[in-house]
Amino acid sequence: MNPTRYTRTPYLIVSRDLGPRKEIYGSIGDAVVLQAQLLRGDEPSTTVVIGMHPVGSPGYLPAFSQLARAGHHVIACATRYSMGDAALQMENALLDLAACVRDAKERLGYERVILAGWSGGGALMAGYQAEAEKRVITRTAAGEETALAETELIPGDALAVLAAHRSRHHLLTDFLDPSILDEDRPDEREPELNIYDARNPNQPPYTDEYIQRYRAAQHERNNRITERALSRLSALRSTGRGVEDHCFVVHGTMADLRWLDPAVDPNDRIAGHSYLGDPRIANESTAGLARFTTTRGWLSQWSMQHAQVDAVDSADRITVPVLVIVNSADDACPPSHPHDFFAGIQHDRKELHTIDGANHYFSGGDSRQHLDVAADLFGSWTDRYDLGRAR
Repeated sequence: MNPTRYTRTPYLIVSRDLGPRKEIYGSIGDAVVLQAQLLRGDEPSTTVVIGMHPVGSPGYLPAFSQLARAGHHVIACATRYSMGDAALQMENALLDLAACVRDAKERLGYERVILAGWSGGGALMAGYQAEAEKRVITRTAAGEETALAETELIPGDALAVLAAHRSRHHLLTDFLDPSILDEDRPDEREPELNIYDARNPNQPPYTDEYIQRYRAAQHERNNRITERALSRLSALRSTGRGVEDHCFVVHGTMADLRWLDPAVDPNDRIAGHSYLGDPRIANESTAGLARFTTTRGWLSQWSMQHAQVDAVDSADRITVPVLVIVNSADDACPPSHPHDFFAGIQHDRKELHTIDGANHYFSGGDSRQHLDVAADLFGSWTDRYDLGRAR
C-alpha cells in the first residue's frame, strides 16, 4: 500500500439527554458531547467510514488510522462513555452512534456511510444497523424508557467488522471466573473451578466434560450477578429512589479456558497469554472487563439474560453488504464469534477474510504488514460493491 498523507481534525457532536440521572462525569445540563475526529487526505469523497467503540476514544486505534492512510475518509467517534464504562448502557451508545451518522450526512454532507467496528465496536455497529433496518429495542435492559425507541436511526450503506466479538455479555461470560460462588466472599473459591489453582485436578488440555461444566458455571455466575442487580434496582424503586443507581465490583473477570488451552476455540494465539498479558494477573487487575459497574450498566452490557445488543442475534436483520475480517492470532476475541456472525447474515453480499498472524491489537514485528492487508481487504471490498472512496 502506498500511504496517503492525511489530516486529523477534532470536532464535537452535541445532542441532548433529558434523563434524570447523570451517568458520566463532567456533563453539563442535558448536553451529550461526543468527541470525534475526521481523518482524511486531500482527495474529496462522498463516502465516509464511521468507527466507534462503546468505551474509550477510537481516534488513535491503528485500524482507523490505517484506513485513512489508504485514502478513505474516516470519522472516529467516541460514545458519551469515553472516560469509562461503569454506567454504560448500550442503548445510549446506539443513540450516540445515531447522532454521529446523522451529523456525517446532514452537516458534513457525506452521501454514504460505511459502519466499521473493531473489537467491541463490531457488536455496536451490527446492533445499530439491525435496529436501523428493523426496530426491536423499545426499552432499556433495565426495563425503562429510552429515547432510542423514538429516535430515527439512519442506516449505514455497508458494514465492516474487524477482530470483533459478538457482544459484551457473551465475551464477559466466557471470561468470568466461575470459582467465585459468593460475590460477597470473592477470596473463597472452588478449587475445581479455579483454573489458576494448582490444586485443581483439571488441567489443560481440558476434557469436553470439564469444558461443559466450566461454561455452565460461568453462565450460572452471570445469572447470579444479574439477580443481585435486579434485586438492588427493585429495592431502590420500592423506596421511591428509582432514578438512583448502585455501584459494585465484579471480581475475577479474566478466566477464559482459552488462555491456558489453545485447543479451546482454537486459533493461532499464544498459550498462557491474553490481550491483557498474563491472564492470571489480569483476572484480578483493575483493567479487567466489568470490574466496576452499576445495576443498569451490568444489565445492559454484561447480563446474559437482559443485554440487548448482540451481533449474532442482529445478523438476520442486516441487508447491506457485510465484510468480516478475522485476525488469526486474536488474543482477545473468540474466533467463533465473527464466524457465527457471518453465518447469521442471510444474504450473499457478504465476505469473510482472515489475516494470518495478526493479533488483536495488530502489535508485534509484522503489525504494519497486517494493517496493510486489512486496509487492502477493506479497499477491495468497497470497490467490489461500488461503495466509493477518495480517488
